[in-house]
Amino acid sequence: MTENMLEGLSVTNGSSEAVNLYFLLFIIALIPSFLVLTTSFTRILIVLSFTRNALGTQQSPPNQILIGLALFLSVFIMRPIYNQVNEEALQPMLAGEISREEALSTAEEPIKGFMLEQTRTSDLELFVQLSGDSFPEEPEDLSLFTVIPAFAISELRTAFTIGFLIFIPFLVIDIVVASILMSMGMFMLSPVMISLPFKLLLFVMVDGWYLVVESLVGSFY
Repeated sequence: MTENMLEGLSVTNGSSEAVNLYFLLFIIALIPSFLVLTTSFTRILIVLSFTRNALGTQQSPPNQILIGLALFLSVFIMRPIYNQVNEEALQPMLAGEISREEALSTAEEPIKGFMLEQTRTSDLELFVQLSGDSFPEEPEDLSLFTVIPAFAISELRTAFTIGFLIFIPFLVIDIVVASILMSMGMFMLSPVMISLPFKLLLFVMVDGWYLVVESLVGSFY
């Protein structure tokens, strides 16, 4: 009988370890999506891509540079929030002071607060309506499954708005160069080839990367 009890305990412990391992693998698999959809990464990367397209430099800077810059800017912006998550949820859980469920609930609050600050009310109402629920008295009472997609489409709208504003001065240069070439009868000469040096000169003279990064980081505060 004792042997049977020991075997049962070993099976239970083995099952518990397997569940913990599956849970850890599940969390690791969700990290990329979590990084993209709950942080400032989406807005930053899209705006940087718009900037490159407006300049017309094709693959310069390369995708690796833009993704790396967007990643570290996201870490810079999200650092206070993740410090709060670490102090209030992760460290107490590792110390055994709170359970895993309590840690997840505590970590959810600052992340959800950041997303709600950047999310339009109309986007929240859209997903509440699609879910068939009623809008709560406080947006903080919404679940992450509602806040995350609302935050994502709000970020896309904001990123495209900033990208449009970045495109305007470079579009003006392209129009002016194309008009001059047409008036001179140079139809075979590509306007892009002529306008690119002027766009690069303008971007360097106004310290374009400084202005773009300053505007991006400032848009979250």
